[in-house]
Amino acid sequence: MVFFPLGGVFRGFSAEVYDEYASPQTLVRPCPAKKILISGLDTERCHLAIAGWALVASNTSDQRGNDRMPDITQPHIVVNDMTLAYGSYVVQKNVSFTVNRGDVFIIMGGSGCGKSTTMRGLTGLKPPSAGDIFYDGVNFYGSAADRERIRRGFGVMFQSGALWSSMTLAENVALPLEQYTDLSASRIRKIVSLKMALVGLGGFEDFYPSEISGGMQKRAGVARAMAMDPEVLFFDEPSAGLDPVSARRLDDLILELSDSLKTTMVVVTHELASIFAIASNSVFLDPETKTAIAHGDPKRLLAESDDPKVIDFLTRGEGKKP
Repeated sequence: MVFFPLGGVFRGFSAEVYDEYASPQTLVRPCPAKKILISGLDTERCHLAIAGWALVASNTSDQRGNDRMPDITQPHIVVNDMTLAYGSYVVQKNVSFTVNRGDVFIIMGGSGCGKSTTMRGLTGLKPPSAGDIFYDGVNFYGSAADRERIRRGFGVMFQSGALWSSMTLAENVALPLEQYTDLSASRIRKIVSLKMALVGLGGFEDFYPSEISGGMQKRAGVARAMAMDPEVLFFDEPSAGLDPVSARRLDDLILELSDSLKTTMVVVTHELASIFAIASNSVFLDPETKTAIAHGDPKRLLAESDDPKVIDFLTRGEGKKP
Protein backbone atom coordinates (compact mmCIF):
# COMPACT_ATOMS: atom_id res chain seq x y z
CA MET A 1 0.00 0.00 0.00
CA VAL A 2 1.09 3.56 -0.68
CA PHE A 3 0.08 5.91 2.13
CA PHE A 4 -0.44 9.66 2.16
CA PRO A 5 0.27 10.57 5.80
CA LEU A 6 -1.28 14.04 5.92
CA GLY A 7 -2.44 14.30 9.51
CA GLY A 8 -3.65 10.74 9.38
CA VAL A 9 -6.67 11.36 7.12
CA PHE A 10 -5.40 9.59 4.01
CA ARG A 11 -6.02 5.86 4.11
CA GLY A 12 -3.89 4.79 1.16
CA PHE A 13 -4.52 3.03 -2.13
CA SER A 14 -2.88 0.41 -4.31
CA ALA A 15 0.58 0.78 -5.78
CA GLU A 16 -1.00 0.23 -9.19
CA VAL A 17 -2.97 3.46 -8.78
CA TYR A 18 0.14 5.31 -7.64
CA ASP A 19 2.21 4.05 -10.57
CA GLU A 20 -0.40 5.18 -13.06
CA TYR A 21 -0.75 8.63 -11.56
CA ALA A 22 2.98 9.08 -11.14
CA SER A 23 3.77 8.40 -14.78
CA PRO A 24 4.76 11.40 -16.91
CA GLN A 25 1.84 10.77 -19.26
CA THR A 26 -0.79 11.31 -16.59
CA LEU A 27 -2.35 14.57 -15.83
CA VAL A 28 -0.39 17.52 -14.71
CA ARG A 29 -2.10 20.84 -14.27
CA PRO A 30 -0.90 24.37 -13.55
CA CYS A 31 -0.25 24.59 -9.84
CA PRO A 32 1.10 27.70 -8.11
CA ALA A 33 2.44 25.68 -5.20
CA LYS A 34 4.95 23.77 -7.35
CA LYS A 35 4.69 21.01 -4.73
CA ILE A 36 2.30 18.29 -3.77
CA LEU A 37 2.87 15.81 -0.99
CA ILE A 38 2.77 12.36 -2.54
CA SER A 39 4.80 10.31 -0.10
CA GLY A 40 5.36 6.98 1.40
CA LEU A 41 7.63 5.04 -0.94
CA ASP A 42 11.14 5.39 0.51
CA THR A 43 10.71 8.16 3.06
CA GLU A 44 8.05 9.10 5.51
CA ARG A 45 7.30 12.29 3.59
CA CYS A 46 8.49 13.61 0.25
CA HIS A 47 7.63 16.43 -2.10
CA LEU A 48 7.61 16.28 -5.86
CA ALA A 49 8.15 19.52 -7.74
CA ILE A 50 8.27 19.78 -11.51
CA ALA A 51 9.05 23.30 -12.67
CA GLY A 52 5.84 24.83 -11.42
CA TRP A 53 3.61 21.92 -12.40
CA ALA A 54 2.32 19.48 -9.83
CA LEU A 55 1.24 15.93 -10.33
CA VAL A 56 -2.41 15.55 -9.48
CA ALA A 57 -4.71 12.62 -9.13
CA SER A 58 -6.43 12.49 -12.49
CA ASN A 59 -6.30 13.85 -16.00
CA THR A 60 -9.13 16.32 -15.92
CA SER A 61 -7.44 19.68 -16.57
CA ASP A 62 -7.30 19.09 -20.30
CA GLN A 63 -10.92 17.94 -20.14
CA ARG A 64 -11.81 21.38 -18.78
CA GLY A 65 -9.98 23.04 -21.63
CA ASN A 66 -7.95 25.01 -19.11
CA ASP A 67 -4.31 24.78 -20.07
CA ARG A 68 -3.42 28.38 -19.32
CA MET A 69 -0.71 28.74 -16.70
CA PRO A 70 -2.06 31.06 -13.99
CA ASP A 71 -0.10 34.10 -12.86
CA ILE A 72 0.57 33.16 -9.25
CA THR A 73 1.61 36.72 -8.38
CA GLN A 74 -1.91 38.02 -9.07
CA PRO A 75 -5.08 37.57 -6.98
CA HIS A 76 -7.09 34.49 -7.83
CA ILE A 77 -10.53 36.14 -7.48
CA VAL A 78 -11.34 39.84 -7.58
CA VAL A 79 -14.86 41.14 -6.93
CA ASN A 80 -15.50 44.77 -7.91
CA ASP A 81 -18.62 46.70 -6.78
CA MET A 82 -20.88 43.64 -7.01
CA THR A 83 -24.60 44.10 -6.40
CA LEU A 84 -26.85 41.09 -5.95
CA ALA A 85 -30.64 41.43 -6.03
CA TYR A 86 -33.83 39.46 -6.47
CA GLY A 87 -35.98 41.78 -8.51
CA SER A 88 -36.21 45.05 -6.61
CA TYR A 89 -34.94 43.48 -3.36
CA VAL A 90 -31.23 44.19 -2.95
CA VAL A 91 -29.31 41.56 -0.97
CA GLN A 92 -25.85 43.14 -1.16
CA LYS A 93 -24.59 46.22 -2.98
CA ASN A 94 -21.20 47.56 -4.02
CA VAL A 95 -19.37 44.59 -2.52
CA SER A 96 -15.66 44.38 -3.30
CA PHE A 97 -13.05 41.92 -2.06
CA THR A 98 -9.98 39.99 -3.20
CA VAL A 99 -9.20 36.30 -2.74
CA ASN A 100 -5.53 35.43 -3.07
CA ARG A 101 -4.42 32.14 -4.56
CA GLY A 102 -4.29 29.49 -1.88
CA ASP A 103 -6.47 31.43 0.59
CA VAL A 104 -8.97 29.78 2.87
CA PHE A 105 -11.37 32.66 2.37
CA ILE A 106 -14.40 33.03 4.65
CA ILE A 107 -17.62 34.77 3.64
CA MET A 108 -19.07 35.59 7.05
CA GLY A 109 -21.85 37.58 8.64
CA GLY A 110 -25.12 37.12 10.49
CA SER A 111 -28.13 35.19 9.23
CA GLY A 112 -29.77 36.76 6.19
CA CYS A 113 -26.81 38.94 5.23
CA GLY A 114 -26.41 37.29 1.82
CA LYS A 115 -23.52 34.88 2.34
CA SER A 116 -24.98 32.04 0.27
CA THR A 117 -26.25 34.49 -2.37
CA THR A 118 -22.71 35.86 -2.66
CA MET A 119 -21.40 32.34 -3.22
CA ARG A 120 -24.09 31.82 -5.85
CA GLY A 121 -22.78 34.92 -7.61
CA LEU A 122 -19.21 33.61 -7.44
CA THR A 123 -20.19 30.24 -8.92
CA GLY A 124 -22.39 31.52 -11.73
CA LEU A 125 -25.73 30.54 -10.22
CA LYS A 126 -26.82 34.13 -9.59
CA PRO A 127 -25.54 36.77 -12.02
CA PRO A 128 -24.94 40.10 -10.28
CA SER A 129 -27.15 43.07 -11.08
CA ALA A 130 -24.04 45.23 -11.27
CA GLY A 131 -20.29 44.90 -10.87
CA ASP A 132 -17.69 42.39 -12.04
CA ILE A 133 -16.05 39.17 -10.87
CA PHE A 134 -12.62 38.22 -12.21
CA TYR A 135 -10.86 34.85 -12.05
CA ASP A 136 -7.17 35.12 -12.90
CA GLY A 137 -7.93 38.44 -14.54
CA VAL A 138 -10.74 37.07 -16.77
CA ASN A 139 -14.20 38.58 -16.37
CA PHE A 140 -16.37 35.68 -15.19
CA TYR A 141 -19.54 37.15 -16.64
CA GLY A 142 -17.83 38.63 -19.69
CA SER A 143 -18.91 35.83 -22.02
CA ALA A 144 -20.74 32.54 -21.78
CA ALA A 145 -17.69 30.70 -23.13
CA ASP A 146 -15.36 32.15 -20.49
CA ARG A 147 -17.88 31.49 -17.75
CA GLU A 148 -18.28 27.83 -18.74
CA ARG A 149 -14.52 27.32 -18.98
CA ILE A 150 -13.89 28.91 -15.59
CA ARG A 151 -16.73 26.97 -13.96
CA ARG A 152 -15.09 23.70 -15.00
CA GLY A 153 -12.40 24.66 -12.48
CA PHE A 154 -14.89 24.85 -9.58
CA GLY A 155 -15.77 22.24 -6.99
CA VAL A 156 -18.76 22.84 -4.70
CA MET A 157 -19.67 21.17 -1.43
CA PHE A 158 -23.30 21.97 -0.71
CA GLN A 159 -24.66 22.60 2.77
CA SER A 160 -26.62 19.35 2.93
CA GLY A 161 -23.98 17.31 1.15
CA ALA A 162 -26.46 16.86 -1.74
CA LEU A 163 -25.48 13.23 -2.31
CA TRP A 164 -27.77 11.09 -4.45
CA SER A 165 -29.36 8.67 -2.00
CA SER A 166 -29.84 5.94 -4.61
CA MET A 167 -26.14 5.95 -5.55
CA THR A 168 -23.16 4.60 -3.64
CA LEU A 169 -20.49 7.01 -2.44
CA ALA A 170 -18.23 5.93 -5.30
CA GLU A 171 -21.00 6.52 -7.83
CA ASN A 172 -21.64 9.97 -6.38
CA VAL A 173 -17.96 10.93 -6.63
CA ALA A 174 -17.70 9.47 -10.14
CA LEU A 175 -20.69 11.40 -11.48
CA PRO A 176 -18.90 14.62 -12.59
CA LEU A 177 -16.10 12.57 -14.16
CA GLU A 178 -18.62 10.54 -16.13
CA GLN A 179 -20.53 13.65 -17.20
CA TYR A 180 -17.68 15.97 -18.12
CA THR A 181 -14.69 13.84 -19.15
CA ASP A 182 -13.87 11.13 -21.67
CA LEU A 183 -12.02 9.02 -19.14
CA SER A 184 -12.44 5.26 -19.18
CA ALA A 185 -14.50 3.52 -16.50
CA SER A 186 -11.39 1.88 -15.04
CA ARG A 187 -9.53 5.17 -14.74
CA ILE A 188 -12.57 6.83 -13.15
CA ARG A 189 -12.72 4.04 -10.56
CA LYS A 190 -9.08 4.63 -9.68
CA ILE A 191 -9.57 8.39 -9.43
CA VAL A 192 -12.60 7.87 -7.18
CA SER A 193 -10.58 5.58 -4.90
CA LEU A 194 -7.92 8.25 -4.55
CA LYS A 195 -10.36 11.07 -3.90
CA MET A 196 -12.12 9.06 -1.22
CA ALA A 197 -8.78 8.16 0.34
CA LEU A 198 -7.88 11.85 0.44
CA VAL A 199 -10.90 12.60 2.64
CA GLY A 200 -10.48 9.57 4.87
CA LEU A 201 -13.17 7.39 3.27
CA GLY A 202 -11.02 4.69 1.73
CA GLY A 203 -12.96 1.42 1.90
CA PHE A 204 -16.38 3.08 1.93
CA GLU A 205 -16.85 3.21 -1.83
CA ASP A 206 -19.80 0.79 -1.86
CA PHE A 207 -21.69 2.37 1.03
CA TYR A 208 -24.85 4.40 0.47
CA PRO A 209 -25.29 7.86 2.06
CA SER A 210 -27.92 6.49 4.46
CA GLU A 211 -25.40 3.99 5.80
CA ILE A 212 -22.84 6.53 7.02
CA SER A 213 -22.80 9.38 9.53
CA GLY A 214 -23.45 13.04 8.78
CA GLY A 215 -19.78 13.87 9.08
CA MET A 216 -18.87 11.13 6.62
CA GLN A 217 -21.52 12.42 4.22
CA LYS A 218 -19.86 15.84 4.36
CA ARG A 219 -16.49 14.22 3.58
CA ALA A 220 -18.04 12.37 0.65
CA GLY A 221 -19.36 15.73 -0.57
CA VAL A 222 -15.81 17.09 -0.40
CA ALA A 223 -14.51 14.10 -2.38
CA ARG A 224 -17.09 14.72 -5.11
CA ALA A 225 -16.23 18.44 -5.16
CA MET A 226 -12.57 17.47 -5.66
CA ALA A 227 -13.30 14.99 -8.46
CA MET A 228 -12.35 17.33 -11.30
CA ASP A 229 -9.21 18.63 -9.55
CA PRO A 230 -10.73 22.10 -9.13
CA GLU A 231 -8.71 25.26 -8.83
CA VAL A 232 -11.32 26.69 -6.43
CA LEU A 233 -13.30 24.72 -3.83
CA PHE A 234 -16.51 26.28 -2.50
CA PHE A 235 -18.04 25.16 0.80
CA ASP A 236 -21.55 26.26 1.81
CA GLU A 237 -21.91 25.99 5.63
CA PRO A 238 -19.73 22.85 5.81
CA SER A 239 -20.16 22.44 9.59
CA ALA A 240 -23.95 22.88 9.61
CA GLY A 241 -25.66 20.05 11.48
CA LEU A 242 -22.45 18.46 12.74
CA ASP A 243 -21.52 17.81 16.34
CA PRO A 244 -18.45 19.75 17.61
CA VAL A 245 -16.03 16.85 17.15
CA SER A 246 -17.16 16.10 13.60
CA ALA A 247 -17.06 19.82 12.78
CA ARG A 248 -13.48 20.04 14.05
CA ARG A 249 -12.47 17.03 11.95
CA LEU A 250 -13.96 18.64 8.87
CA ASP A 251 -12.07 21.86 9.64
CA ASP A 252 -8.86 19.83 9.94
CA LEU A 253 -9.58 18.18 6.59
CA ILE A 254 -10.05 21.56 4.90
CA LEU A 255 -6.74 22.79 6.32
CA GLU A 256 -4.89 19.63 5.31
CA LEU A 257 -6.22 19.77 1.77
CA SER A 258 -5.41 23.47 1.53
CA ASP A 259 -1.86 22.89 2.77
CA SER A 260 -1.15 19.90 0.53
CA LEU A 261 -2.99 20.81 -2.68
CA LYS A 262 -2.74 24.64 -2.46
CA THR A 263 -6.29 24.91 -3.79
CA THR A 264 -8.11 28.18 -3.14
CA MET A 265 -10.98 27.57 -0.69
CA VAL A 266 -14.04 29.82 -0.37
CA VAL A 267 -16.12 28.97 2.70
CA VAL A 268 -19.53 30.34 3.69
CA THR A 269 -20.02 30.03 7.44
CA HIS A 270 -21.08 31.80 10.62
CA GLU A 271 -19.48 29.17 12.91
CA LEU A 272 -16.93 31.10 14.93
CA ALA A 273 -14.88 28.04 15.88
CA SER A 274 -14.42 27.19 12.19
CA ILE A 275 -13.76 30.80 11.23
CA PHE A 276 -10.90 31.17 13.67
CA ALA A 277 -9.55 27.67 12.98
CA ILE A 278 -9.27 27.74 9.19
CA ALA A 279 -9.47 31.28 7.80
CA SER A 280 -6.54 33.10 6.25
CA ASN A 281 -8.72 35.87 4.82
CA SER A 282 -12.36 36.95 4.96
CA VAL A 283 -15.09 39.41 4.09
CA PHE A 284 -17.77 40.47 6.58
CA LEU A 285 -21.22 41.15 5.09
CA ASP A 286 -23.56 43.44 7.02
CA PRO A 287 -27.33 42.88 6.61
CA GLU A 288 -28.20 46.46 7.68
CA THR A 289 -26.02 48.44 5.29
CA LYS A 290 -26.18 45.58 2.74
CA THR A 291 -22.51 45.73 1.91
CA ALA A 292 -19.10 44.51 3.03
CA ILE A 293 -17.80 46.42 6.06
CA ALA A 294 -14.62 44.49 6.92
CA HIS A 295 -11.94 42.43 5.18
CA GLY A 296 -8.94 40.40 6.31
CA ASP A 297 -7.86 37.63 8.66
CA PRO A 298 -10.62 37.24 11.29
CA LYS A 299 -8.04 37.02 14.07
CA ARG A 300 -6.63 40.37 12.98
CA LEU A 301 -10.12 41.83 12.68
CA LEU A 302 -10.91 40.76 16.23
CA ALA A 303 -7.71 42.33 17.52
CA GLU A 304 -7.78 45.55 15.49
CA SER A 305 -11.32 46.38 14.32
CA ASP A 306 -13.22 49.19 15.98
CA ASP A 307 -16.50 48.40 14.22
CA PRO A 308 -19.00 47.28 16.87
CA LYS A 309 -20.87 45.07 14.39
CA VAL A 310 -17.73 43.13 13.54
CA ILE A 311 -16.69 42.81 17.19
CA ASP A 312 -20.18 41.73 18.28
CA PHE A 313 -20.20 39.01 15.63
CA LEU A 314 -16.70 37.75 16.42
CA THR A 315 -17.36 37.73 20.20
CA ARG A 316 -20.89 36.26 20.10
CA GLY A 317 -22.40 39.57 21.10
CA GLU A 318 -20.23 40.12 24.15
CA GLY A 319 -18.63 43.14 22.52
CA LYS A 320 -15.37 42.67 24.39
CA LYS A 321 -12.07 41.80 22.79
CA PRO A 322 -10.12 38.99 24.48
